Amino acid sequence: MSADRGRQETHEERADRQWAELLQELRVAQTGVQLLFGFLLAVVFQERFTELVDVDRTIYVVTVMLGAATAASLIGPVACHRLLTGRRMKAETVVWASRLTVLGLVLLFCTMCSTLLLIMRVALHNSLALWLVGGMALWFVLCWFVFPVWALARDRRLPTEDEDEGERS
Repeated sequence: MSADRGRQETHEERADRQWAELLQELRVAQTGVQLLFGFLLAVVFQERFTELVDVDRTIYVVTVMLGAATAASLIGPVACHRLLTGRRMKAETVVWASRLTVLGLVLLFCTMCSTLLLIMRVALHNSLALWLVGGMALWFVLCWFVFPVWALARDRRLPTEDEDEGERS
């Protein structure tokens, strides 16, 4: 059985394809982050915000800061690309943009959990909130991290010499 050589593309073509794929992923993530961040920014202007106990206010502040960090990480690849365009650094840009995107996903996980914790604490006023958020955090970890890592572990193909480390498209 012959080894699958994958795509027959130049280094530049591969970088262009990877950039296009990354942009599609970022479009989805950025939209969700922007909606969530907008919601978080509006919360402080609600009348009930003044009724929050100190713990919930602290959770809110942490959540807003996490949301801002998430937005920065997921919008960062666009800034990288814009500042580096025309410098023949597409492959390097893809690597750094990919790293920022993974960081953004980790921060989004934290933002989502923090947001859920605040909402569940306000809605339930009991310790069930922590259990619900813990269960949902586990679900996020499974969907976003465990399943992809499991798929990689099950993939027995050897990378071809023209594939970047970790890529098997």
